Amino acid sequence: MFTSSMFTGTFSILVLWLIVDIFWILSRPKDIVMRRICAWINIVAIIGGFSVFYGVTHLGSANIVPWFICLNWINVIAAGFQFYFGYRRQTN
Repeated sequence: MFTSSMFTGTFSILVLWLIVDIFWILSRPKDIVMRRICAWINIVAIIGGFSVFYGVTHLGSANIVPWFICLNWINVIAAGFQFYFGYRRQTN
């Protein structure tokens, strides 16, 4: 169903998304709405990343396999932080 070029293409998209996500986290640290939006986009990226990782053969791109799985887990951690800081109750 998935091809090896889809594997490298998805890797490129996930790297680009992680760069944009980190930029938004660092440039707008108090923007709760953007943090929530980025957390939900991370969930989509995580589902897509893991489904592509486990659904394709890695023959032509075996050198990025460890980076791909590492990138997926970095997105999991980032989404966890974004959900925590985006939906936690503020006590003043």
